[in-house]
Amino acid sequence: MVKIKGEYITLGQLLKKEGLIAAGGETRFFIENNLIKVNNELETRRGKKLFDGDVVEINSEKFVIKNED
Repeated sequence: MVKIKGEYITLGQLLKKEGLIAAGGETRFFIENNLIKVNNELETRRGKKLFDGDVVEINSEKFVIKNED
């Protein structure tokens, strides 16, 4: 589970928050070279907004977005 504050988090922010990338500049490369699905749909946009309840799957590892507010 990934806890967020606010309405949403972007895919790029999620990757950094979870330690999958060290800096924002790595986002595009990571997305191009890994299988990422949001709610079972292939996703390639680093700016994709992720909301409470969304399920993100990155190379078979699942992350559920949970709003703390």
